Amino acid sequence: MKMIEGGVCAAQGFKANGIRCGIRKNHTDKDLALVVSEVPCTAAAVYTTNLVKGAPIAVTKENIADGKAQAIIVNSGNANTCNADGPKIAREMCALTADVLGLNPKDIVIGSTGVIGQPLDITPIKNGMAELAAGLRRDGNGDAVEAIMTTDTRKKEAAVEFELDGRTCRIGGMAKGSGMIHPNMATTLIFITTDAAVSAEMLQKALSADVQTSFNMLSIDGDTSTNDTLAILANGLAGNPEINAEGDDYDLFTQALHAVTSDLCRKMAADGEGATKMLECRVCGAPDENAAKTVAKSVICSSLLKAAMFGADANWGRVLCAIGYAGVPLDVDKIEVRFESAKGDILVCENGAGVAFSEEKAKEILLESEIYILIDLHQGTESATAWGCDLTYDYVKINGDYRT
Repeated sequence: MKMIEGGVCAAQGFKANGIRCGIRKNHTDKDLALVVSEVPCTAAAVYTTNLVKGAPIAVTKENIADGKAQAIIVNSGNANTCNADGPKIAREMCALTADVLGLNPKDIVIGSTGVIGQPLDITPIKNGMAELAAGLRRDGNGDAVEAIMTTDTRKKEAAVEFELDGRTCRIGGMAKGSGMIHPNMATTLIFITTDAAVSAEMLQKALSADVQTSFNMLSIDGDTSTNDTLAILANGLAGNPEINAEGDDYDLFTQALHAVTSDLCRKMAADGEGATKMLECRVCGAPDENAAKTVAKSVICSSLLKAAMFGADANWGRVLCAIGYAGVPLDVDKIEVRFESAKGDILVCENGAGVAFSEEKAKEILLESEIYILIDLHQGTESATAWGCDLTYDYVKINGDYRT
């Protein structure tokens, strides 16, 4: 298994494009993306747990209820959420997409991201659809991912190549998300494609399981968005025997899927709104998996710890504090904490108490752009990883005038 380039176009049979159609007023950024498979696909998705959900989620659920889809249409600049005509506009977007591609409107996955509570004008989308479809190409993944960005500062793509029964298969994905990202199932918008043959049932099973250890372990700011959607399309063009049950092929597919999703998690964490550092919290020695995950998420969500990491302050007491209020019964006198980066690692807590360490060395380690918070609970064999970022002045600046 190896990481490759290509994002959502890495797999056979997928093309993509992204354009500026004018949804985002006073912007020159692209705002409309399209991903299409040459042949029909099996499809699966998971969505936000927020009770307030964008209209695109309801329409996507309707469209892939049969486990099938062939294209993905996404706009940025407007979430199409809390609008009386939201579902109507979402269905019209699907109809426009289907018409230009010669597909059934029910075979379209739709996503929207941007400001909540503002009506979405269908006119620029309608006017841009011909250009969008005409520009579809095998290397269009870069334009597509650019078109779904909002406050993102960099593109987020990942792809992997692996073999199933002697057939070369690929999985690729694109993501957007810098803010309003918080467990559980707060994935902003993520779209994954694969040329592996997988039944809709097993595709849903793999996706639902994977999100528990990937995007549900990601937190930027403690806010769960209204439009979060993670969808996957599998067109089977790799030619492997269809995966329709658990077994070795299913296990290998899920490993490849997780390689893509975990890479996207790291990239989203690194590009958190206003962030200067990606934080990865690794917990081991837990009594059970739930304990490991709960502790890792509690630490990565701590605003005090996030602020300390911004200041390169080895304030390990904030790690212990976050572990303490996580709600997991633990013997705190066994806990060990280390900070690590490209500059090395340093032990800051052992047996639940501080140890002598060099503040200068700690600061050198914490000034790096990728920081690892390593926690050994010494109370079992289970482990978990969570991702996040530091909390900076710029986060407040970005969100203070996001709408205006």
